[in-house]
Amino acid sequence: MSKSLDTFAAALLHKLCLSSQTIATAESCTGGLLAHTVTNVSGASAVFLEGVICYSNAAKVRLLDLDPDLIAKHGAVSAEVAQAMAEAVQKKSGATFGLATTGIAGPSGGDGEKPVGTVFLAIAQADQPTKVWKEFFPEGRLVFKEKTVTQILHFLLMEVV
Repeated sequence: MSKSLDTFAAALLHKLCLSSQTIATAESCTGGLLAHTVTNVSGASAVFLEGVICYSNAAKVRLLDLDPDLIAKHGAVSAEVAQAMAEAVQKKSGATFGLATTGIAGPSGGDGEKPVGTVFLAIAQADQPTKVWKEFFPEGRLVFKEKTVTQILHFLLMEVV
């Protein structure tokens, strides 16, 4: 794991702890790396409530109660699904923030509209508009996952908390 991931996670957890805020994660394309990164920091139990790895569409429906029609209409890799994932994990866990990742790590699975390296990230907070954005990291699976985790932690640290 890269040093920048450790640094962002430690800074974020410190800030969350000081403000008594908590997080929960819903991960598809990162396969648990987001939760792993956060829980790798000593004291994470004070702010990290839970993490859901919902790699398949069926898991998104079963674990997060996502509407299968939403996935069918927009695709699992979409702003709409990322938003629904973040909102579901935030609501189900009771965390201050719900974080979600869904994308195409590759090397296969992409197309012209959503090429390999496409990822949607979302951060939900009760009674606030959910922040959803798209990134593109086509450098390979591990780099894709690390950049995705770094991006969502950085955004939460710099823009939200």
